[in-house]
Amino acid sequence: MERCTNAYSFLFFAFCILLLYPCTSFSQKQVEIVHAGSLKFDKNLGNGAKRLIGDVEFKQENTHMFCDSAYFYENNSLDAFGHVHINQNDSINMFGELLNYDGNSKKAVISKSVVVDKGDMHLTTEVLNYDMGTSVGSYSTPARIINKENVLTSDQGYYFAKKNELTFKKNVVLTNPQFVMNSDTMRYNTTSKITYFLGPSTIKSKENLIYCEDGWYDTQKDLSRFSRNAYILTKEQKMYGDSLYYNRKKGIGRAVKNVNVIDTVHKIDINGDYAIHDEFSNTSIVTGHAILTQRFDKDTLYVHADTLKAIGAKDSARSNAIKQTNLKGKKEVSAPKSDKQIAVDTSKNNQTLFAYHRVKFFKKDLQGKCDSLAYKLADSTMRLFGTPTLWSEENQLTADSMNFIIGKKSIKSMYLKGNSFIVSKEDSLRFNQIRGKEMKGYFKNDTLYLVHVEGNGQTIYYVKDKDVIKAVNRADCSDLNVYLKNNKIKNLVFITKPDATLYPLEQIDVKELKLKDFTWREQDRPLKVMDIFNW
Repeated sequence: MERCTNAYSFLFFAFCILLLYPCTSFSQKQVEIVHAGSLKFDKNLGNGAKRLIGDVEFKQENTHMFCDSAYFYENNSLDAFGHVHINQNDSINMFGELLNYDGNSKKAVISKSVVVDKGDMHLTTEVLNYDMGTSVGSYSTPARIINKENVLTSDQGYYFAKKNELTFKKNVVLTNPQFVMNSDTMRYNTTSKITYFLGPSTIKSKENLIYCEDGWYDTQKDLSRFSRNAYILTKEQKMYGDSLYYNRKKGIGRAVKNVNVIDTVHKIDINGDYAIHDEFSNTSIVTGHAILTQRFDKDTLYVHADTLKAIGAKDSARSNAIKQTNLKGKKEVSAPKSDKQIAVDTSKNNQTLFAYHRVKFFKKDLQGKCDSLAYKLADSTMRLFGTPTLWSEENQLTADSMNFIIGKKSIKSMYLKGNSFIVSKEDSLRFNQIRGKEMKGYFKNDTLYLVHVEGNGQTIYYVKDKDVIKAVNRADCSDLNVYLKNNKIKNLVFITKPDATLYPLEQIDVKELKLKDFTWREQDRPLKVMDIFNW
């Protein structure tokens, strides 16, 4: 009885094995011969090879393979020759001259003049490895991919048919009518038309060059983001930012964190935490620790404000082209003014730079403070508003408003309007003072050497003998000239109807030692560059 039970157990186990065996060994679909002009056995090849000639067609599940001739082997593999055509799921077609296909692993190697056609994506190369099971292809020979207006070439790559995505490596170039992209590694989705940068990359157009090491560009929606050492280079300037964003259809660009715009024409740098540029109005705004730096031959000017703004000439042609494109839904014919230009084109002579509010600036021999500032490049004029104060060595200059003419190398002249004052300190109680309706100042080598006072001129000036104050000269004069040497008052020349009196110190009332509207703002003066951030 025990022997019978053991035999029964053995037969049951064997039966189970037979049931499982088809699932493991025969579940793999065999490659079928659908059609051939003729079929022959080739004993010379062995492996039960069948030779098929003329209008050959194979099938495996949803994949059809066509060729002029082929060898079909007992191990479910084949070699195909001449006009090879593979159709998978009626959605992707592959062409070539040679095919080696393993029906068990579903892996194919197509070679010679290979073409992959999937709707609006067209790929050509010399050798393509393709997995029918995963719908993933790869190539290590130079390839060319065309997707509508985008043409991409690379030496290596992977094609993911199910995701409609390609990954490229080595000498990657994407050419678009408006720009050319070069990258070390790039990923591209043929459905979304989005390009992803995974290594050092450049985008070059007629107007600029963009560099980044990470980011993406939506070629269909004209949206983009660039990061990791990203910058934009134009003929006039170079702009950096931790992250750069651009919406070409709206003409809006943004830069975030560590923003730096370098204007090589005017030797101006602008730094900040955030920047935005509107191409339609040609307006740029920089905020967050915003600072403008202008380099001169011997010195540098630093300007800080809550907001720095630049307005240039409007590009009417660019603006109208984009607006018409947005309305009609058609792609403009002309190339864009700038694919990612966030900073204003400072080559425009009528560009104006604004700084507001809480403006402070520092130069070794010149410092200032005001509420707002305007700098027009057309006439190199800088205008200060809102309680402006200027310090030049020992002298403090104040007025209702101030204008400066800045040359290529240094400051040339200044114009003070409304309640103008020049004050220098002798001691805690005594100040040299010049007051007038308007003042014009002139510089040599960044040093103030002459001030011309016009209208209601008044002065209080202390006379010294061997650095000891002996008397005070108080004068009223409509117009006068103030000559300075080494930023110190050297001489006063009264021009129109002077009325001057020299008083010994003991004969003048202390109340008479300060002119009307006198103010001393020493505590507001920036003594070093970092002081411009303190208000």
